[in-house]
Amino acid sequence: MAGQNKEGAESMKRYKIMVIEDDSVIQGELQTLLNGNGYTTIGVKSFSAVTEQIKDEKPHLILLDIKLPGENGFALCSKIRTFSEVPIIFVTSCNTDMDELNSIMLGGDAFITKPYNSAILLAKIASLLKKAYPAQQREQIVYGDAVLHLESSSLDYNGQSVELTKNELKILYYLFKNGGKICSRGDMIEYLWDNQLYVDDNALSVNINRIREKLASIGLTDFIKTKHRQGYTI
Repeated sequence: MAGQNKEGAESMKRYKIMVIEDDSVIQGELQTLLNGNGYTTIGVKSFSAVTEQIKDEKPHLILLDIKLPGENGFALCSKIRTFSEVPIIFVTSCNTDMDELNSIMLGGDAFITKPYNSAILLAKIASLLKKAYPAQQREQIVYGDAVLHLESSSLDYNGQSVELTKNELKILYYLFKNGGKICSRGDMIEYLWDNQLYVDDNALSVNINRIREKLASIGLTDFIKTKHRQGYTI
């Protein structure tokens, strides 16, 4: 079953974020936060070969500490900027004006001090990803491991794909955009009506059942849940 999707989880595939942090506790906290919000995360394999790993893994965004073993974050940022424009957010306990100025001058996109506010960090990540990858925002939406392709009207899950009708795509789009929330049947029917796709109460049930069958055929079961007398949620 796919996990929750919150800020910033819209992409051509799950956005990959690299966490460059030498404190294992903080790294674990960051990766848990990001994984729980629809991102894929990677940590540093070797602090002596960080730039090589970035070239190999090609992350969509980097969270970078300043105080690191060997080269500090400022030096790494400068090196990264010689071969990549990947968004870089400094997440650090260094909190002077000079630290922030250096991060900007050397190519950083944002500067957040520890202890960081999770909501602010997630919002900043989502904003930078949207700016850096605008085409992916328009074409596809991700919820957990499920990827909804708007242009091809299909859904991918774990390497398998299923085609969707126009009604099915609209229904899933509405559920994806409201991931984690209960969507009432009335609101869903009104949404489909507004999009000139009239679906009455019975037709909505039929479409939901067909979507469930299609998702189950690619191994995605229990994705759309019925909330008795309330509506549906994913």
